[in-house]
Amino acid sequence: MDMIYKQYVNLLPLNLRVHDNTNVTTDAGLSAEMKTYYHDTLIDMAEPKLVYDTFGQKVPIPKGKGKVVEFRKFGTLPKALTQLVEGVTPVGRKMNVSVITSEVKQFGDYIEYSDVLQMTTIDPIVAQGMKMQGGQAGRTSDTITRDILMAGTNKMFVPSVVNGVETEVLARADVKADSCELTADQVLLGLGRLKRMNAEPAEDGAYVCIIHSDVATDLARSKDWKDWNAYTSPEKRFPGEIGRIGDVRFVQSTEAKIIGPGWIFGNENSGGVCRLTLKTALNASGSTDIVVNETITAAQAKELNDRITGGETVKVYVGGKEATLASATAGAAGSAKLTAKAAVTDVAAGAVVCGYGAGKDGSAIYCSLLVGANAYGVTELSGMGLEYIVKQLGSAGSADPLNQRSTTGWKLTKTAERLVEEYMIRIEHSSRSFGKVAVSN
Repeated sequence: MDMIYKQYVNLLPLNLRVHDNTNVTTDAGLSAEMKTYYHDTLIDMAEPKLVYDTFGQKVPIPKGKGKVVEFRKFGTLPKALTQLVEGVTPVGRKMNVSVITSEVKQFGDYIEYSDVLQMTTIDPIVAQGMKMQGGQAGRTSDTITRDILMAGTNKMFVPSVVNGVETEVLARADVKADSCELTADQVLLGLGRLKRMNAEPAEDGAYVCIIHSDVATDLARSKDWKDWNAYTSPEKRFPGEIGRIGDVRFVQSTEAKIIGPGWIFGNENSGGVCRLTLKTALNASGSTDIVVNETITAAQAKELNDRITGGETVKVYVGGKEATLASATAGAAGSAKLTAKAAVTDVAAGAVVCGYGAGKDGSAIYCSLLVGANAYGVTELSGMGLEYIVKQLGSAGSADPLNQRSTTGWKLTKTAERLVEEYMIRIEHSSRSFGKVAVSN
């Protein structure tokens, strides 16, 4: 069993670093200074993208302490309202300690270059690859933390407001782009919930809300909004900070979580489709044929049909009504169709047909995270958590007998953990400006 390293801190991530790479080619190797330059530059390029890591508790990564982290959370003591009796020692209290364990995991990627591409020197190619990989490493690390935080249990839905009438929203499927946008009032309501749980400010006397740049377009219209340069200086500005409302400072990122409709065809890496529109209206008798205005290619139909025959249950909303798909039929716009297992009734032509999991009208769900101090812990990347690796032509030995390939890559050893659920709250809402077109990220 891996050794458990105990310390009275909220999070202690650990690194399983391997030795630096050794050049085995007879070509001139990279100097130690050049390796350090590449490594430090990669970290510099990665860190600006680590928005979610910024406000968590960060600690260095000790070497050789195993890979299981144990951290402890101490409960508060009740008020001592019983009057002391003169000369009599009271019973006293025991500390209430809860233990949470977490295991660091390793992530990484690399780029392979041919000798023809490199021509005579690796350095310009490395510089370009390093730039791309720095962004990749930063986004990867940020998303690891983000997704752990998004699984938190403390959440609230923004209500629907139509013509001044507010309706409570209790489910993600009922969030609508046209009426469920984030407002200053909802942010302050969330802040009130944190303060009721005695959450302290996250940074510099303020709480922090991480929002998507799409949401900033809506929120900045509030009369209570202050641009960052109206209350702070550049050196005290948080990475990505754009403004403030009351005690809340807002940090924007295009990596802030969006939950879009489920993919009908493909996924985010293959030009996936999550929204279509109904061509032929469905009357009171209904139909299992859902004819759409968009083209469905043979490849798309096959991919969906293979998923269904493979046992996957694929659900969609048709004009807000849930349906389970039986198959897809390829065709040109206006003739292609999806087939439902049961008839769908009373849906007008032009209605949105969308994947399951977000707003049933096709609206994307934006997850803005409002946090106080000590809400979560993360790995500190400025130590040994992120490593850049350069392997030159011939480094692979017998696997590259003609010295034709070299690689640059990175490794990341990381963990994150929610420490106090009550000190963070996920506000689920949509965006009037972009909610109808945004997809999952």
